[in-house]
Amino acid sequence: MPDLSAFPITSRWPAQHPDRIQLYSTPTPNGVKVSIMLEETELPYEPHFINISQNETWIPEYLALNPNGKIPAIIDPDGPGGKPFALFESGAILLYLAEKTGQLLPSEPLRRYETIQWVFFQMASVGPMFGQLGFFHKFAGREIEDKRPLERYRNESKRLLGVLETRLDGRDWIMGDEYTIADISLLGWVRNLVGFYDAGELVEFDSLKRVPAWLERGLARPAVQRGLTIPARPA
Repeated sequence: MPDLSAFPITSRWPAQHPDRIQLYSTPTPNGVKVSIMLEETELPYEPHFINISQNETWIPEYLALNPNGKIPAIIDPDGPGGKPFALFESGAILLYLAEKTGQLLPSEPLRRYETIQWVFFQMASVGPMFGQLGFFHKFAGREIEDKRPLERYRNESKRLLGVLETRLDGRDWIMGDEYTIADISLLGWVRNLVGFYDAGELVEFDSLKRVPAWLERGLARPAVQRGLTIPARPA
């Protein structure tokens, strides 16, 4: 049985199944990338709910795993060389799990890097811009009288949706007929934009054709449906 005691986080969230991947997360757009990936690949894992509203990512045990204080993060008891391995940053985790399993990332070099570029597109642009739009549209930022920040993030979010709309012309998935980590990285964020952030009308989401159809296809996948609720929030 793997010994995970070297990781301080296991003293706060003990592993009941130390032979499984340990997932520390919350079902946010970034968090569900990894839970969906784990469900899609059928890797054995044990989820731990991290309460970000109570600042649990800032306690010493969590910071020892991710010094950036964000979710998600994982410990793989069977990492490279058979040794336990910890990793944070959702995009890096997607790549790691894809390479570990040989799934959801094309093996042909050109298509592999093309897929990775769309993961980076999500990490660098979609996540930050959609997140800022949510802040200024639904949360504390909506009380700011100066609406220029809201307008900036609305316009940029609309532009990014336009990039996706163009990319999906003639394609079911970001990489054509092949569902990949590029789709997994984006699904939660687009869903959040029109759902939790309630910004669909603001970004004129209904004027798009391909992105809504792609989102519907993605949300219909059983692994996606399961992953969107993992880790379960305490009752």
